[in-house]
Amino acid sequence: MKPETRNRLIAIGALLVAASALGWIAFGSIGENLVYYWKPGEMIAQGDKAYGATIRLGGIVVPGSVVWNAEHTSLTFDVADSHTPGAPKVKVASGMTPPQMFREGIGVVVEGTYSASGTFTTNRLMVNHSNEYRAPDGGMSGEWKDTVSQADTK
Repeated sequence: MKPETRNRLIAIGALLVAASALGWIAFGSIGENLVYYWKPGEMIAQGDKAYGATIRLGGIVVPGSVVWNAEHTSLTFDVADSHTPGAPKVKVASGMTPPQMFREGIGVVVEGTYSASGTFTTNRLMVNHSNEYRAPDGGMSGEWKDTVSQADTK
């Protein structure tokens, strides 16, 4: 075998080993490392499997279900699959202050445990929002407008 052929075979072999290793690293354990969430209907359908396990639950905060007690730092609300009336929902209880953007009708992802009593106790509450910024209703404050208009006229 010529030295050129042998060197090419060694190079091809090394590339195959490297590609195989990279493929195994990238895709081999990906299922174990994926973090996804269940909707309330999916979690309820799991039955006993869902009890006690650490779960991420995602859905919509049901309007009219939020009860916040600032004195005791107690928050309870219902999370539903969708805005559709009658959609599966789960009661969520938290002992933490909600994020500033938290409100009824917004998407949330909560992480915690589900009990046989039907309550999901969370230790992490995340608001699921879009990346679009919309100015609050009423526009800018008068003071800021004046400052901008004075700077623009100089």
